[in-house]
Amino acid sequence: MAPSPHPKGYRAVPAGNIGILLANLGTPDAPEFWQVRQYLDEFLSDPRVIETPRLLWWPILNFVILNLRPRRAAKHYAAIWNKETGEGPLKAITRSQAEKLAAWVSAGGLDPKAKRFAAERFFVAWAMRYCKPGIPDGILALKERGCTRILVLPLYPQYAGATVASVADKVFETLKAMRWQPAVRIAPPYFADRSYIRLLAASVRAGVARLNFVPDNILVSFHGLPKSVIASGDPYYDQCLETWRLLREELRLSAERCPVCFQSRFGRAEWLQPYTAAAIKSLASQGAKDLVVVTPGFSADCLETLYEIDVECREILLAAGGKNFALIPCLNDSEAGMTLIQELVSRELKGWI
Repeated sequence: MAPSPHPKGYRAVPAGNIGILLANLGTPDAPEFWQVRQYLDEFLSDPRVIETPRLLWWPILNFVILNLRPRRAAKHYAAIWNKETGEGPLKAITRSQAEKLAAWVSAGGLDPKAKRFAAERFFVAWAMRYCKPGIPDGILALKERGCTRILVLPLYPQYAGATVASVADKVFETLKAMRWQPAVRIAPPYFADRSYIRLLAASVRAGVARLNFVPDNILVSFHGLPKSVIASGDPYYDQCLETWRLLREELRLSAERCPVCFQSRFGRAEWLQPYTAAAIKSLASQGAKDLVVVTPGFSADCLETLYEIDVECREILLAAGGKNFALIPCLNDSEAGMTLIQELVSRELKGWI
């Protein structure tokens, strides 16, 4: 038998697999004070989220906010908690999105010609930027499955430093500690993606058709940011307005019938306006009785949609003399939501498949 041409200790390098990591913001482990405090501590300690110098921010966060805010937030989380799975809605939905994507991939969705090998070649994981399961957990789990290439899909339609860039920070922080790193792609935001706009508009039409009232206005609410962040060059505001414009065009609605606003203001600084609560009061003062809200800055329903909009904003409209209020659900893990995720993943994996 001919001697091996390879030196002693040589190990064959296996063909690399491809991993897909779905990433979203995060949620507390339980709707209780200490778990919410832990989540808020991690979230509000991220310099991408709070850009105030740490020397000034640390005492405010630790001596004021983390002593007062968790108790109120825990009550809000408890009101929307998924008691069947023991998880916050965002975590339950993101888990389901990953499971449905994995089933589609295993059935040959990414590569029909290699359907037999799909379950052995492609792997899907999911992660939260804050709390569990963390992004390092997702990256390491895929690497252990032999993934030498990983696509990270931040589930944020619009880019912001506090969301997409923060996910990228954590990904590269994880890679920095690795001796043998997988190749990584960070999928871009999809705020103007035609499939996203088309599926979103179809969801709005279907949601309105199920109502027992005709809305006076369809309010488009995005998560807010401080104006100082936008002034520093963050493109989030422009991307929100582009999503709003394209959605209105698809729905054939005017800016008056379908106005835009921004929610979730935090702190005393001036944030993007008009504020959602103020916009609802203004519409009610102009005679609007029946209102629908859609939140195209979120890929999955969460505290900001299920409580802030569907509970608090509903109360604002009714207190102002309104009659009917409805929240259009996010695309979530619906058929439309999964179609979008599948299309985004297929597009971003080109060249790897």
